[in-house]
Amino acid sequence: MGPCKNAGHHSDKFMRKLTATILFLFIVITAFAQPYDNIDYHHEIKSIECYKEGKQGSLPMINLGSDEKIVIGFDDLSAQTRNFYYTLEHCDANWNSSNLSPAEYLQSFTEDRILNYKYSSGTYRKYIHYEVSFPNSNIIPKYAGNYILKVYEDGDQKNIIFTRRIYVLNTRINVGATIVPSNNVATRQTNQKLNFQVDYGTLRVQNPGTDIRVFVMQNARSEIGIMNMKPTYIRGSQLIYNDVNINDMPGRNEFRYFDMRTLKAGAPHIAHITRDTANVVELLRDENRANANYSFQYDNNGNFYILNQDGADARVDADYAHVSFNLNANKTSAEGSVYVVGRFNNYRLTESNKLNYDAASGRFFTTLFLKQGVYDYEYIWVDRNKKADDVPLEGSHYETENDYQLLVYYRPPGARWEELAGFQQVNTGKK
Repeated sequence: MGPCKNAGHHSDKFMRKLTATILFLFIVITAFAQPYDNIDYHHEIKSIECYKEGKQGSLPMINLGSDEKIVIGFDDLSAQTRNFYYTLEHCDANWNSSNLSPAEYLQSFTEDRILNYKYSSGTYRKYIHYEVSFPNSNIIPKYAGNYILKVYEDGDQKNIIFTRRIYVLNTRINVGATIVPSNNVATRQTNQKLNFQVDYGTLRVQNPGTDIRVFVMQNARSEIGIMNMKPTYIRGSQLIYNDVNINDMPGRNEFRYFDMRTLKAGAPHIAHITRDTANVVELLRDENRANANYSFQYDNNGNFYILNQDGADARVDADYAHVSFNLNANKTSAEGSVYVVGRFNNYRLTESNKLNYDAASGRFFTTLFLKQGVYDYEYIWVDRNKKADDVPLEGSHYETENDYQLLVYYRPPGARWEELAGFQQVNTGKK
């Protein structure tokens, strides 16, 4: 009996060590895991659009179980047909994987191939345009919530082409919001404050501080969003978020923009257009607006639209152009760096959209390869401490017209995932 007891003791000890090791590795992997985001991994893939069908440029959000669809379109400048696939992965409110099996959150198949593509027509730069819309017979999300869309090649999910955040809504929570002046006297001329309340009605909510989270975005920009974890106070089934110190953010400025719907003549903010073996568009010089008074102008709140005034179908007959940006920043490269951003490049700061500095003229400049359309953009300043902010180059005003999106996430009792259970968009009303 002695040897049997000893063997059992060693076996238990081994299992405890193994369990502890697995738990440790899980904690390490989770700690270093990066949330999913809108990222483009291949430079030859351009002009990626992701929106609700019938409303180009809209937030890619659909209602669960409805006939609404999300459209994904993009160009491949390699001009060779390729085998692109896509799938969805369910995520939590912070865009980390929910760690569910695809069979749990997808009703039919776990991936689908993009079979709809067309060759460009009458353009200097040849490309192939791919497009797909879903839910369809192959891809149907089962749960509400955040989903990351992955497009990859040859059925290999390790060969990711790009990712996009999409939203599936099941309205179970009501949201009401108002925009008010900042409570802080020092920021009253520059900031906008959002007060809101959510009402979960008869939903089972055991702990409002953990079961419900509200994410606030300005102009659908998640990188400057705010996650509200706990309400200021609770009144029955209503959660009130109106503390003087929360959801008070810079109003920023109206976006800069240029109109490249036609390459045959000049248009707003375009200085010169040259057409030879390629299209070259030179924009007017931009100035630092940090100390300028607020000036109203119409914009698309950071959005972009692929459009061709001279063609019939911008998806395949809109051409590409080398677009030159130049900025008089009243700063030098010794003080920091400048990036040009908008929804067209997901507001990401990469080498491809970083401006170079010309000491002779004292200006920052760069050239981007963009498809015909209308583009909103702004400049981001990154100082020597690596702090990124648009206000040092764009300014901030309480008068600025902005859209605010409120996304309410709910974790049902005992569930391993979060649902997107409420949504509201409010506008400052200045437009």
